[in-house]
Amino acid sequence: MPTASSAACTTNRLMIRNTPSRRHFIQATGMATSSILLPKPVKAALKGIKKPIKIGLIADLHQDIMHDGPKRLLTFLDAMKEEKPNALIQLGDFAYPSEKNEMVTKAFEKAHPKAMHVLGNHEIDGGHSFDEVAKIWGMKGRYYTENINGLDLVVLDANEKPANHKGGYPAHIGEKQLDWLAGKLKTLKGPILVISHQPLAGPSSIDNAEEVQALLNTAADKVLLAVNGHTHIDHVSRVGELSYLHVNSASYKWVGGSYRNKSYPDKIHSKFRWIEYTCPYSDSLFTTLTIDPANGRIDVKGRKSKWVGKSPSQLGIPAKPDRTDGKEICPEIRNRKITS
Repeated sequence: MPTASSAACTTNRLMIRNTPSRRHFIQATGMATSSILLPKPVKAALKGIKKPIKIGLIADLHQDIMHDGPKRLLTFLDAMKEEKPNALIQLGDFAYPSEKNEMVTKAFEKAHPKAMHVLGNHEIDGGHSFDEVAKIWGMKGRYYTENINGLDLVVLDANEKPANHKGGYPAHIGEKQLDWLAGKLKTLKGPILVISHQPLAGPSSIDNAEEVQALLNTAADKVLLAVNGHTHIDHVSRVGELSYLHVNSASYKWVGGSYRNKSYPDKIHSKFRWIEYTCPYSDSLFTTLTIDPANGRIDVKGRKSKWVGKSPSQLGIPAKPDRTDGKEICPEIRNRKITS
């Protein structure tokens, strides 16, 4: 993906409000629901939660690529006013931590007392280091824990460089962080929700994914689920006892230079040059996870949009076994029930 920034967000964009019909356009009515199994041993840890916990999630807004990033964020924040979650999490590739983007980042941070950041690989495209981004955003660190009403969130930084790194965006969790994670898996009472930008299993997973999966499986009596962004797909992988939920992008599917296409009027493409490398979604996608200890279930709330122009398959992009148009590649986040 690109490293150049696009035009600054403006106060006018951030003041855009959606009409009720627009806001509810992609509600989940009539959408099919799929089921995923929680690890059986985790039932005991769920007793550490006294009442349902709801978390609002948005992934891969890419404010510095999209012309309507502020509007997509406000759609999410408006919906969260109605959902009343216990915490908000943006799953990375949100916005460069620059002065011109403060209207976006501050709007997110002020929307909830527990508004949490995850570091995506594109956060450094504006010239900052990951440590600088974490400091600017007021994070506890590049990786950290947070407790939400008895639920332990373990937020990881999968942007570390392996010893044999050969260039490009790294997708790795280093030895020091793995030791920290092992310690947290032992000492935290749970239940635990593991959060990262890059996936720990499934398509485009980090390069030491098997090592991390093995470590997480040692705590299958505590870990409910691992959640990631990054892939811009709607997907669930399962390795051992644990499931790994890929949360779709709020904005688009990246298709690259070989499949450049124009989905919007020329005046938009002339100002926002990287959009033609994408297949955008008409409306913002996001979800809520509701963890209900009484019935031992996590509900993933679905939202459905549509392609602005052509879909990846209509552009001639070949399907892959784990990423096919209309299934994993879609302008949608499906309803899911994760049960024990």
